[in-house]
Amino acid sequence: MRAVTTSPSSPEPPSGGPAPSVDVVLPCLDEAAALPWVLRRIPPGWRALVVDNGSTDGSDRVAHELGATVVREERRGFGAACHAGLTAATADIVCFCDCDASLDPSHLVPFVDEIRSGGADLVLGRRRPQGRGAWPPHARAGNAALSLLLRRRTGLRLRDLGPLRAARREELLALDLADRRSGYPLEMVVRAADAGWRITEHDVPYTPRTGASKVTGTWRGTLQAVRDMSRVLQQPPAREGVTP
Repeated sequence: MRAVTTSPSSPEPPSGGPAPSVDVVLPCLDEAAALPWVLRRIPPGWRALVVDNGSTDGSDRVAHELGATVVREERRGFGAACHAGLTAATADIVCFCDCDASLDPSHLVPFVDEIRSGGADLVLGRRRPQGRGAWPPHARAGNAALSLLLRRRTGLRLRDLGPLRAARREELLALDLADRRSGYPLEMVVRAADAGWRITEHDVPYTPRTGASKVTGTWRGTLQAVRDMSRVLQQPPAREGVTP
């Protein structure tokens, strides 16, 4: 059983206040140290939706004090947190970004511009490591293997399945994504490809994260993520495409 609540306010903009032009979903599990850096880089007029997934370090309090909207997702899992943020969003365009300071949300601006102009339906960030330890070898190897499997499954020639991305909210909801663990980002790409979406990929700097990774920080975590994503790739194409 899970529940999604929001703090300090509901996802709807305050009465008389401007609606956010873009919502940025930030799945969060014990990222109090990284939140100030991340939230300072949210572009003006955009709203940060910090999805607290059971933090014990006061991440929700830090996010609240820094002006973010906090969404609480009790069901553990990266996909559960991402989807809770998506369902809480109200802006036409929704972005996703890790909350560990490895990616700069300000780099999403050209992604959003490309969606608005009609140049793409889903824009992904291809991570380019900056500095030693930004992308451990085991995590990079797992990503490369999944990229190859994705190409065989969909024909997409992507080089990364990174978490920095942008698309329109209603179309994302219509994909009816079901994975609530590590497979969620890949399922989004697979379902979008099945529906004939235009998917583009752009380089973004990728720096060493703050704190320890909950997913790809170890071989065990990486293997679990690969297993989750492999199950997604084994799913048959949806019977009816969801065209933007």
